[in-house]
Amino acid sequence: MDTYDILIVGAGPIGIACGLAAQKAGLSYVIAEKGCLTNSLYNYPLYMTFFSTSERLEVGGIPFVSISAKPMRPEALEYYRRVTISNHLNVRLFEPVEDIKRTGDDYTITTDKTTYKARHVIIATGFYDIPNMLNIPGEHLAKVNHYYKDPHFYAAQKVVVIGANNSSVDAALETYRKGADVTMVIREEGIGKRVKYWVKPDIENRIKEGSIKAYFHSHVKAVRENEVDILTPEGMVTIQNDFVLALTGYQPNFNFLEKVGITLSRDAKKYPTYNPDTMETNMPDVYLAGVVCGGMDTHVWFIENSRDHADKIITHIAGKMRE
Repeated sequence: MDTYDILIVGAGPIGIACGLAAQKAGLSYVIAEKGCLTNSLYNYPLYMTFFSTSERLEVGGIPFVSISAKPMRPEALEYYRRVTISNHLNVRLFEPVEDIKRTGDDYTITTDKTTYKARHVIIATGFYDIPNMLNIPGEHLAKVNHYYKDPHFYAAQKVVVIGANNSSVDAALETYRKGADVTMVIREEGIGKRVKYWVKPDIENRIKEGSIKAYFHSHVKAVRENEVDILTPEGMVTIQNDFVLALTGYQPNFNFLEKVGITLSRDAKKYPTYNPDTMETNMPDVYLAGVVCGGMDTHVWFIENSRDHADKIITHIAGKMRE
């Protein structure tokens, strides 16, 4: 079995950046991805517009040209796909990593298809795969979705949207404009402060005029086939309902990190242990890159401020291999 210098877990933008940096440094590598290329971006809403400009989403110094300053999901998919294919990155798609074990000075990485050996491992798995659950009666019903894709599906339906950040606001506005009867349930006093600045006035005005109903300081307590119970400051309210979009955020795969041996903080944030100068974890020769570094603080790291993780990691690995 050949031993790679690096195995990269995850073929999102940061995993791709790590592959480009490894290739440039002349290191052998393979990228294992459990889904399609940039799997998380693929599962974003169809018409999502990025908060960042295209140049801040670039990886490997390769220009990202978009029609508008802030690209949309299809443009990002096109960019990262072309970067991957044109640079002949060694990517294995639809091949989830199941285990990573230390064997002597190297690591043995087991996927659902084969086994690899590598001297170093980079985990760039993002955070979008595991939704934060509500843990309420009825959450298991088919009408409850933790991901939102296309507003047309909800036309002429009574939709409850849980949350007040970007994904929830986009879903509320888009489904409303496709003819849905939309009710937002928000645990805070208002729309989230991190909502895109060009969208925030739109949702606030729709709520103010009554086009979209909103319950603030409120929680969904139970879901049934045709109803939803909402606990509001004035008491329990039951409304008719066809679908629930529980867009309450997502989290990294902490079980996977712990299985590898990476130490997490004992508090609710579950920060993984790593050296911010090199991105190496408490496990020797295992590195973290991208959003996964933030634990439950998934709003701290983005493509634009974590793409330099790739250069930090590859510089450190290359330096060790020269010693």
